[in-house]
Amino acid sequence: MEGFTYHNIFETKGLEYLIIIAFLALLIPFSVILNRRVKMRRQLQHSLGVLTSGILRIPKGVFLSRNHTWAHLAKSGIASIGLDDLLLHITGEGKLVYLKNSDEQIEKGEVIAALTIDGKQLRITSPITGKVVASNALLLDEPWKINEEPYGIGWLYKIEPTNWKSDTGSDHLAEAATSWSKSELQRFKDFLATRLPKYSSDASLVALQDGGELRDHLLPELPGGMWQEFETEFLQG
Repeated sequence: MEGFTYHNIFETKGLEYLIIIAFLALLIPFSVILNRRVKMRRQLQHSLGVLTSGILRIPKGVFLSRNHTWAHLAKSGIASIGLDDLLLHITGEGKLVYLKNSDEQIEKGEVIAALTIDGKQLRITSPITGKVVASNALLLDEPWKINEEPYGIGWLYKIEPTNWKSDTGSDHLAEAATSWSKSELQRFKDFLATRLPKYSSDASLVALQDGGELRDHLLPELPGGMWQEFETEFLQG
């Protein structure tokens, strides 16, 4: 028939399928490479000692207090308490001094321990009220364990709580704990930006040259006066 043109739609679709397959063949390796780069970047940040929210450990079921301690209630009714990961990334490894003994009663917000680094000290307060059952003697001989596993073998005290529900009512849990930790990291950056000029003009104390990220374990490098201000703003709130 005149004016009639025949098109094989299967040939056309086949070409489209080939184009899609080729696109996916390029996309998948690219996605793999991108994910590897993101993972490598995180590993590099950790190895270089860069403090970002992405390296913070925040397990589920743990209540984070605004004084940068945590509490976890076991089925036995005994609670473990310790220091949160952000605080340990800021301070680094230090020497712990326990200020409470077994069977002593403690109140929420009471000073229960001290963390000492290079002669400078931070006072640690309790996130809950209760009776001391035990303190973690392991940290006296191997203090680095608290940095390795802050929510596991790095606990400070075992406490028999008396006001668990009210004491943890304003704490942060799960996704809220993650968001709060990010905001606290930003608040620490703002703290450094506003307070450091009073004590030092050396900007290298607070940032890496590439990207201006904070260095891990920064607090020991800061003047003693800033330790006092840090304790007041972040650990006694």
